[in-house]
Amino acid sequence: MMQSAIDKEKLEKLLSELISIYSPYLKEEKAMEYVLKWFTDRNIPAQYHRYSEDRILKYNGINVVGRLTGDRDGPRILLNGHVDTVEKTQDWATDPTEPTRDGDRLYGLGALDMKSGVAAIMMAVEAFRNNHESFAGEIVYTIVSDEEGPYGLGTDALILDGITDNVDAAIVPEPSSGFVGKPFPVLCLGARGGWNYSVFLKGKAAHAANPEKGLSAIVEASRLIMELKQTETLKDDKLGHGDICIIGMNGGGAACSVAEKAVFTVFRHVVRGESREYLVQEVMDAAERAGIEAEIQVKFRDSPHSLNGGFDPYIVEEDNPFTIKLRESINEVTGSPGEIEYFSSIGDFNYLGTRAGIPTFVFGPSGENYHTADEYVNLSSVVQTAEVIYGFLEKNLVK
Repeated sequence: MMQSAIDKEKLEKLLSELISIYSPYLKEEKAMEYVLKWFTDRNIPAQYHRYSEDRILKYNGINVVGRLTGDRDGPRILLNGHVDTVEKTQDWATDPTEPTRDGDRLYGLGALDMKSGVAAIMMAVEAFRNNHESFAGEIVYTIVSDEEGPYGLGTDALILDGITDNVDAAIVPEPSSGFVGKPFPVLCLGARGGWNYSVFLKGKAAHAANPEKGLSAIVEASRLIMELKQTETLKDDKLGHGDICIIGMNGGGAACSVAEKAVFTVFRHVVRGESREYLVQEVMDAAERAGIEAEIQVKFRDSPHSLNGGFDPYIVEEDNPFTIKLRESINEVTGSPGEIEYFSSIGDFNYLGTRAGIPTFVFGPSGENYHTADEYVNLSSVVQTAEVIYGFLEKNLVK
């Protein structure tokens, strides 16, 4: 195994300080101030990247972006992580914004998802800058906001503003081991996508004393839901099957009347081949099988612009040269090339792997309880994640 370029105590201190800053999505300013100051205090290039979303959320966002540029041509490598978290949940055994150490575990909100990955990026960049004055290519490091929000606005803004242009490979150190529930190290070579849509049904009102004279949109919606849930989704040889999850339903009409309207909402995880158009046809086919008489309209979730309404699936090939080098680095650090997996849900990595067209690797630490109480990360896996990133940069940029 390679000798560590990462100081474990400094990394733990950095991660603990990040955890202590409460930064739920859309409220990340203090965390971004800390990240920018950390870089600039060490004379590592970094600056704010500001963006706004004025149509739906009325949100002014901040990313921190920096570049280390070599003295000769070479690959451009992107390191991307989000500093925002979900809101505090209930039933924590400790204060979620007070990092608590228990052996190798560090507890705290965002400890696993994904302030540990952000700390790994920051430490790897610092180590590389300190150890290599001359190198090829460029490292682009982006600490973003609003990954946990509905539209991934931070990384969306990076793409819209050209910051991800001409990048050859990307590492997103989300907790891949924690995500899939397998021992560290785990390398995710892709992820399913996801779309949110609602199905509106229009029936016919009638007095509740004579329901046979009407057409209940609620009954029709219920029948359609049951049929839709029986749909056989496509099988992807890497990503498996998609999922149809009903996440909401509502309906009604006048008092003491047959319901003339109903709506239900679906979150549809998708695999390759399951496009927006495919999902609409899937609903219509289910309606035909169920003999639905109500009028049906499918509407996808409103979004700030046409490119961030949902998340498309993607994969990176196992024989991609960057995959090979990353697995070599994982093996040198951990003694294993890492188990290959594919993440079952969505994140900024989908945008990078599809819209930006970048081979995007999800590789990060182990732990448990992300998005719930008593979230923790295994510190040793955070150190090794930083070491793997550092080794990958050396393999590609130091020749």
